[in-house]
Amino acid sequence: MKAFVVDVNVPIVANGRETHADLDCQNASVNALLEIVQSGMLVLDDQMRILDLYREYLNPAGQPGVGDAFMQWAWENQAVAERCEQASLTANADGFAEFPTDPTLDQFDLADRIYVAVAKASSNEPEILNAVDSDWWEHRNTLAQNGIHVGFLCPQHMPQ
Repeated sequence: MKAFVVDVNVPIVANGRETHADLDCQNASVNALLEIVQSGMLVLDDQMRILDLYREYLNPAGQPGVGDAFMQWAWENQAVAERCEQASLTANADGFAEFPTDPTLDQFDLADRIYVAVAKASSNEPEILNAVDSDWWEHRNTLAQNGIHVGFLCPQHMPQ
């Protein structure tokens, strides 16, 4: 079973609200979330930080968008070991001890460090999914050098 860490921008784009993403990007985000729900594994942190981020931007009742339905699925399956891994993180002054100490990542968005830390702490080697956040693109080579796999669902929205 393939494991994924999902940046909150993916379900936001899947909902099709408050985003600059085009229809192809929205469809790619919808398909990625459906793949996880149907046959994948979601990697979260064991302190519900990522779920809290989801709840800030998504409707946990699961309506009206696919991103909201994904949030509801994540909430309902967070303790199901076959579907969700809950990785333990160690908070520190720079965010998380699990975040790579590579100085090239010093400018990486503090809000997105949780996804990298969870991916590093995971025992399932997950891919981090991103839709429209260009910070991932700008740091893609350094992230890869540090063992972080990022899937770009909407490369047309990344800087050229």
